Amino acid sequence: MKLSEPLIKILAKMYEPSSMINSSYKGNDIALKTDTEGNAVLLFIGKATEKGTIKGERYARTLKKDKDGNIIKDHWELKGKAT
Repeated sequence: MKLSEPLIKILAKMYEPSSMINSSYKGNDIALKTDTEGNAVLLFIGKATEKGTIKGERYARTLKKDKDGNIIKDHWELKGKAT
């Protein structure tokens, strides 16, 4: 499943650094893990279980910056099933 533009816009926002954010998007539960700067770097999308984990798909973000802090590379890659 390819990520839609509206979802990518949500993922591009800055969040609380080093945290896990739970939300929902178009009937799916999502969980975002952020890095030390507050960028979303992991995405779990699917249905939440009773324990709070997401059963569905897992995506990882490649985010590379140059020495001045400008973003060179930014894309999301499907890593497989999340259980």
